[in-house]
Amino acid sequence: MKTLEVIREFDPWKSPLCTCPRKYSLHPYTGCSHFCLYCYAVSYIGLKESTPKIKFLNKLARDLGKIEKNSIIELSTSSDPYPPVEENLKLTRRTLEILVRHNVKILITTKSNLVVRDSDVIKRAPASVMITITTLDDKLARIIEPNAPPPSDRIKAVEELRKQGVPVGVRIDPVIPFINDDPHDLKELATRVIQAGALHIVTSSFKAKMNNLKRLSEYLPRDIASKLISLYREKGTWIHGYLYLNTNTRRSMLQPLITVAREYGITYATCREGLMELFNAPTCDGSHLINFNNFHAEN
Repeated sequence: MKTLEVIREFDPWKSPLCTCPRKYSLHPYTGCSHFCLYCYAVSYIGLKESTPKIKFLNKLARDLGKIEKNSIIELSTSSDPYPPVEENLKLTRRTLEILVRHNVKILITTKSNLVVRDSDVIKRAPASVMITITTLDDKLARIIEPNAPPPSDRIKAVEELRKQGVPVGVRIDPVIPFINDDPHDLKELATRVIQAGALHIVTSSFKAKMNNLKRLSEYLPRDIASKLISLYREKGTWIHGYLYLNTNTRRSMLQPLITVAREYGITYATCREGLMELFNAPTCDGSHLINFNNFHAEN
């Protein structure tokens, strides 16, 4: 493979549980200003504000000449492409404009409703958007996702994107024991996002590393933090670099979301869970939605 500067092959560690199609990841920013307490990426990108990469657009233009045609490029897999600073910098918007000109397939994953601003560009490409929403409770979200837009704004973004014809799905990820795992709440969340226009749901359980488990626990009431730590450290299992809950617990925790998705007849998947019985989608990550509008136009 030719040497690339900013475009990266997704999942270079080759996790045995990863079900994503072959794709590339692209991050206009380093760091992530959303500062989500559960973030796994802090272990290798650090806890720092989103900062635009130096000469990013020039490097991107060079890289695009080196990758395969019709490749999927995802913005972004660890550093959100729509941090607060993007509203003025418009680095991600300019990135999308370059990607459109090179006719690649674009998958956008974000917690920000700012993505709606760029719908005019997104509609010019084979593209889909996945918006992460972990709870309907704006107060809870301010604790676990302190600098991300409130969930209520993200649901409105789902509605607006679908009104404009952009294929959109929702990541309900991660589901964390004792925090956002109430079955009734999860069913209500799934129902709301589907009614807003989500065409696909992907979900996963919280996978712990020592640093994100510690950060999350520091912000929780002591009794909940104690139960969470015990559940992972004493009963969890190391799988490919993460502490996982046991299989039955994970299946039970995610099932309410899958039940609602089945009832509404949309595609659904789980992320790095090994629970293929909770998976009916062509892709887990929402990249199959890239062709959603074309498919329905032809049929």
